[in-house]
Amino acid sequence: MSTTTTSRPRTRRHRPLRRAGGAAFAAALALGVVVAPSEATSRGHERQPALSTRSVPIISVHGLKFRDLDRNGRLTPYEDWRLSPSARARDLLGRMTLEQKAGLMVHGTLPASGSGYDPAGTTTLVADRSITTMITRLAADPAAMATASNSVQAIAENQPLGIPVVISSDPRNGFSVTGGQTVARVGTTAMPDAIGQGAIGDAATIRELGDIVRAEYRAVGITEALSPQADIATEPRWTRINGTFGSDSATVKKLVKAYVAGLQEGTHGLTSDSVATVTKHWVGYGAQENGFDSHYYYGRYATFPGNNFAEHIVPFTGAFAADTAGVMPTYSILKDLVYRGTALPQVGAGFSSFLLQDLLRGRYGFDGVIVSDWGITGDCPTACQENRPPAFFVGPWGVGMPWGVEDKTVLQRFALTINAGVDQVGGSDEPSYVVQAVADGLVTRARVDAAARRVLVQKFELGLFESPFVSPTKAASIAGNAAFARVGDAAQAASLTLLSNAGDLLPAAPADHANVYLSGVSPDAATAAGYTVVTDLADADLAVVRLSDPRGGPDLTDLDFAGTEPDYTAFQAAVDSGVPTVAVPKLDRPLVLGNVVDRAGAVLANYGVSDEVLLQTIAGERRPGGSLPFELPSSMAAVEAQLADVADDSVDPLFPAGFGLEYAAPTIDQLRGTLADLRAAGDVSRSAARALDARLASVERSLDRGREQQAVRGLEQFVRTVETWSGGRHVSVAAGDRLVGDAQTLIASLR
Repeated sequence: MSTTTTSRPRTRRHRPLRRAGGAAFAAALALGVVVAPSEATSRGHERQPALSTRSVPIISVHGLKFRDLDRNGRLTPYEDWRLSPSARARDLLGRMTLEQKAGLMVHGTLPASGSGYDPAGTTTLVADRSITTMITRLAADPAAMATASNSVQAIAENQPLGIPVVISSDPRNGFSVTGGQTVARVGTTAMPDAIGQGAIGDAATIRELGDIVRAEYRAVGITEALSPQADIATEPRWTRINGTFGSDSATVKKLVKAYVAGLQEGTHGLTSDSVATVTKHWVGYGAQENGFDSHYYYGRYATFPGNNFAEHIVPFTGAFAADTAGVMPTYSILKDLVYRGTALPQVGAGFSSFLLQDLLRGRYGFDGVIVSDWGITGDCPTACQENRPPAFFVGPWGVGMPWGVEDKTVLQRFALTINAGVDQVGGSDEPSYVVQAVADGLVTRARVDAAARRVLVQKFELGLFESPFVSPTKAASIAGNAAFARVGDAAQAASLTLLSNAGDLLPAAPADHANVYLSGVSPDAATAAGYTVVTDLADADLAVVRLSDPRGGPDLTDLDFAGTEPDYTAFQAAVDSGVPTVAVPKLDRPLVLGNVVDRAGAVLANYGVSDEVLLQTIAGERRPGGSLPFELPSSMAAVEAQLADVADDSVDPLFPAGFGLEYAAPTIDQLRGTLADLRAAGDVSRSAARALDARLASVERSLDRGREQQAVRGLEQFVRTVETWSGGRHVSVAAGDRLVGDAQTLIASLR
């Protein structure tokens, strides 16, 4: 039977993802953050928290257990988990030297060595410099990550005050890997990049994905996420769009709030189960002049020719509503911006007291930790100022993005950013500059205390003073577990955006297109989906070709295919052979796809998808559910004419934001046929197939009588039954996913 496709607006009803399965999902999440205490007791309303320790003694007071972090044999107030985080921070702050406080005000980098951290280098940072917040760029399996985290906490608990380390990370669950921005995924759940989550557009789904990230991070000892990006994708050439949720400020606001709530386990601040979020980049980073990135000197300006700066603030209010723990200012200078009657000083946001104190803290009431972006206190000498892609922004000079204050010394930049409102200098492992700034009268002790207090309060809220250690065994069982993987795979399919489908080429079942030619796609994944892989186009019934971002032009900002790119050459060869061709462009940015759409049989855009999920979707086992999170321009001339700060404003776009086609909903006959096929393949037991088919027969009778709502209720019962049986002896996981997906699509079509 033929299928049809229909266009959908962004405001479509969102279908829920195939869930991981209640009990298993909840259990997996719980395991991600709990290290069982040796003794759990409660006394009145005082509930004993889990404690973990290596060398710190445990002391008992009235039957309750505490870690004796200062090893004085008595319960010191900051060790007392019955007190508020604020009270504990106040007590601890009074016991710290200036040098120890300064250590709280830098955000260093853990020195990776193999599958762990260099012990000598880590000891220097923690013991000698009192640095207790550091980013990890280690990409190792979950058990190794947990072991490495424990090695850091073991060094920290041996220091005089036993202050634990907050270990932070850039995103590590997506498909894009960019140095200094994301980390390669090893053992964690695969999910679409943030821009793909924007294509899904459903807050409940994004919160669920955030929950998974939270569980996996806590399992391996990561307690701070340097995400989400609340930037809006208004300049199509900008190379960090894939880290955003898209171009529409209201949608991005909604998804930012959901993501923060998922990672922090709610919207009311941090708990011992949370991962602290640092929402970035405050503010206007998406409006980069000519699309140039402000990691580079030549890209240091964001520009607002459309007078649309206020729109860039909107998504951050979603983070504030969810009580995000941190905010990171952008590198960018907001070029010649006048906002609310104030002409902004031409310095990067990390040096702007107007942006950080007047606007962020004053107008929006943010009282969390402000963490600068990496390297703003570093130098950018002539070689740095002349550096351009494809060279990396890190060079022999180190890392330096001191935009607007290039003529200042490192010490002066420390003082400027701290006085502007930054609590923690990102990417620095030199707290001595804070100490020197105080000694020279450039920064007051009161300012240091205010910043240090904010950092300490969050450490207490995260429960690290009680339980800094994690279980490598549990980490291995939690990260990337089957329940999480099912949610991640469903999200990948839900993000896929069908842009064209000439002659209803998709879905292209193996029964109708047995022989498939592949470019950029795994043969094993195609075989698993039921296809026969061929290497000669003359033998193919179908071609599937992935297309990556062309990154053209001298600054890699062009968005169109010139025709000489290897991916595009493979695509042309497939089309020229006469084989029906599915083009699969990866939309890290809004590409110009005119010469792809005009030639392909179907265009299925992705934002990070595994070969397995991609081919299951092409075969019809899954359904694409995404809509464009930004418009796709029709030409580079249109891109160059649009305004950098205004979303989706190019002339005559090829596709508007929110566009997406979908496969036709299955009929009841087709759903019953799928059930019969799965029964014949042994994926559904005979008794289960009989019961499920009876349910579908009842639904069919309801439809025949015009009782659509009754039919919907019957299908919902069908879905609940399949979900209950899925993964057991009656219904395989794959069969359950397919039946539920088809039934949910049919339900959506009936409403």
